[in-house]
Amino acid sequence: MPLLLLIPLLIAAPLVVAVTTRNPWAALLAFLMMFVVNRLVRVLRKNRYFASEHFQAIKAANASLVGEHNEVVGYLDEIRASGAFELGSSTSGQHAHLASFENNSSWNYRRDRNVATYAPHIHHASLQVVRNASADPIKYLMKYFSVRADHETLSDVQRVANDIARLEAAVGNVHEREVEIVSRTAPPKFIRKHYTQEFWDQVGARLSPLQVPYPRYSFDYVSAGGNSAQSTKIVLDTPTLEALSETLAEKIRRAKSAAGQRALMTSRLRRFIKSRDNETCRKCGISTMAEPHLLLEVDHIMPLSRGGLSVPDNLQTLCWRCNRSKGARIGV
Repeated sequence: MPLLLLIPLLIAAPLVVAVTTRNPWAALLAFLMMFVVNRLVRVLRKNRYFASEHFQAIKAANASLVGEHNEVVGYLDEIRASGAFELGSSTSGQHAHLASFENNSSWNYRRDRNVATYAPHIHHASLQVVRNASADPIKYLMKYFSVRADHETLSDVQRVANDIARLEAAVGNVHEREVEIVSRTAPPKFIRKHYTQEFWDQVGARLSPLQVPYPRYSFDYVSAGGNSAQSTKIVLDTPTLEALSETLAEKIRRAKSAAGQRALMTSRLRRFIKSRDNETCRKCGISTMAEPHLLLEVDHIMPLSRGGLSVPDNLQTLCWRCNRSKGARIGV
C-alpha cells in the first residue's frame, strides 16, 4: 500500500473506531489490523508481480546477461579462494597468551579502559612510533612487520597486489552487471525495498559479497594506566601496495628480476595497455563496445616466470576467460 495512503488510514481508522465504539482497545486493534492488512496486500502484490507475464518476459530477455553475471561471480570466488592476501606480521605480544591479567585497583578505580589487543597485524609501540608511522607508513610497515627488502618479499607483495587488483576489477564488474540487471528489469520500488533477495532469486542472479579482503595493519599505543590510546591504521589497498613495491624494488636494485618486473605492473600501466588495445581482447576479439561490462585483464605475452618483462611490447589485453585459459603459456 502506498505510504501516502497508508499514513492517513493509520490515523483515520483508529479515530473512527474510537468515536464509533468508544472503546480504546478497539481503536488499538484497528490500528494493528491496518499493519497486518498492509503487509498482506504487499505480499499479494509481490506474488502477482513475480508471476506476471511482464516480469517473466523481462527475465527471459535478461537470461544471457544473468548467465554471464553468474560466471563472473564464480570467477571472483576463484580469485578470492586462490589469492594471497597476507604479508608480514608483528611479534609484539606473541606470547601474551601464556600469562593472565587482573586489575587489582582499589576503591573501584578502573584505569584499564583501553586494553591492548594482541594479533599478528597489530604492533604495540610507543606513542612516538605510532605517530611516526602515520607520517611514513611504508617505512614503519617494513620495519615492524618484518617486510624485508628481498626478492622473495617483493614477489609476495606483487602477488598480493595482483590478486587485489584482479579482485577489485572483478568486484567492480559484478557491481556494474547488477546495476544493469536492475535497470533492465526496473522492478517496482516496493520490490526493491522489501524483497531484494527474492528479486535476485527470481531473476536467477547469484550474488557475492562485494568486499575486497584488504590486509590491514595497525600500530597501537596504550598508556600504562590505560587512560589513553592512539593508533595508526594502514590498509594495503592498490595505491599502498604499489608504493610498497616501488620501495622494495628500489632497495634491492634488481630491475630485471621477476619480482622487480612485477613491481612495474602498476594500475597506470594496466590502464595504458587496455587503452592501447582499444579495450579489446587480443585473443577472441571481444571488446567493451560489444560487451559494456566485459572484464578485461592485462597479461604478459612472455610470462615473468620465463624471463618476460613488464614493458608495453610484452603486455596484452585479454578478457578474463582467455587469460584464465592461457595460464603460463607464451603468446596470445
